Amino acid sequence: MVDVLRIQTRPIEGQKPGTSGLRKKTAEVVRGNYLPNFVQSTFNAIGLDAVKGKTIVVGGDGRYFNASAAQVILKVAAANGVGKVLVGQNAILCTPALSTVVRARKAFGGFILTASHNPGGAEADWGIKYNCENGGPAPEALTHAIFEQTMAIDHYLIAAHVTWPQIDLGKLGITKCGDMTVEVIDATQDYLGLLSTIFDFELVKELIAKPEFEMVFDSLNAVTGAYTKPLFVEQLGCPESACVNATPLEDFGGLHPDPNLTYAVELVKTMKYGEADSSGAPAFGCASDGDGDRNMVLGAGFFVSPSDSVAVIAANSGCIPYFRGGLKGVARSMPTSGALDRVAEQLNIKCYETPTGWKFFGNLMDSGKCSICGEESFGTGSDHVREKDGIWAVLAWLSILSSKNRDAPAPAEGKAPVLVSVETVVKEHWVKYGRNYYTRYDYEGLTDEQGDKIMAGLRDRVANPDLPGKEVRRIVALLRLEVMCCRRAR
Repeated sequence: MVDVLRIQTRPIEGQKPGTSGLRKKTAEVVRGNYLPNFVQSTFNAIGLDAVKGKTIVVGGDGRYFNASAAQVILKVAAANGVGKVLVGQNAILCTPALSTVVRARKAFGGFILTASHNPGGAEADWGIKYNCENGGPAPEALTHAIFEQTMAIDHYLIAAHVTWPQIDLGKLGITKCGDMTVEVIDATQDYLGLLSTIFDFELVKELIAKPEFEMVFDSLNAVTGAYTKPLFVEQLGCPESACVNATPLEDFGGLHPDPNLTYAVELVKTMKYGEADSSGAPAFGCASDGDGDRNMVLGAGFFVSPSDSVAVIAANSGCIPYFRGGLKGVARSMPTSGALDRVAEQLNIKCYETPTGWKFFGNLMDSGKCSICGEESFGTGSDHVREKDGIWAVLAWLSILSSKNRDAPAPAEGKAPVLVSVETVVKEHWVKYGRNYYTRYDYEGLTDEQGDKIMAGLRDRVANPDLPGKEVRRIVALLRLEVMCCRRAR
């Protein structure tokens, strides 16, 4: 029997979920009632009758405080009548894996403990978001309702510690907690099983086995480190040296887990990007972010922009068994370049433009209108889940390279085989579809006030009576830039 405590509390300022949940400094989250307030407010917004007896999923990116936070969520869930909680082993589940588990096991929803690509540790950032039964981020109506509840909350329910059984999150198995069951599950099983149905692993293994092919996956000491060795080493035959920074650490080993040219410094150097001579660099390099939903792809001395990456994947979707029936449609976020639009036009399918936020892609997928989507902020995915998926994007690229190298003409007698490279694939794409250029500027560490000031300046420009007759393209560019700045600030 688990006793339930009713703890008096009061609203805490600033618990408003953004496009990807709630992100705060860790020091703020660990104090007082911050976390139970937010979890209770989420259950209140969903409806306490709605969650009773249901199954939810909990997991995260392995950052500091996640294991403790998972224990708090379990106790609040039990007190609110949740029937079962599936928890990733050691409280780990990358974001696309949690989406997979929710969908595969028909769960009611789930809590993801992540601040995505933000730094981790006691002095850095922490985050939490709620995903719905489709496996995707909560829609705006629900996040607004959660925020309203955070501003009205006067108590939360939690299982009493003295009657709560010890839950070992490091050990797979089932524990009965009063009327609720806690099952600690393998963080990789459902997700890697799904990926094996999407891609031709045997074909990818053929590419990886080629002596002239070398790849590197940099997990940046974040959550994909829990997945890369089981997938790339054990299933696909890569040497262990291919998996770099593959141990998930609470502070990401001091690395900034954002897979871009600025922060994935080690990978950029390994791939010799920006150097005059890229000889000796691996044929394929990739990285993912804190929670495993973003990706960066490089060839030897060559960087693939995220906008080009999603376009190339869509254009070559026939290389992936999952898409051989054709694409339903494609989608990109508003700041993303028009490269994907050009592919859609030639494929005679719809290309949708959405606001920033993966939930908008999920709406299209649930409506059967979108198969592949992406955004310029290094997120790419498909309708296999309702989250962006870094490892999926890497496997998509490996599938394209595998297919093109399988179909490439044999080398002339006495000549060494030459791989169809990442650079070749992208440049051939530009020849066929044309090349789109865009620029992204990141303004990091801004306060809400600074972000609001940027937006106010934009509104002043738009309201300027001298605007008629001015060149519109510059105004649109400023709009996209400043919206992105504001979103990064929040």
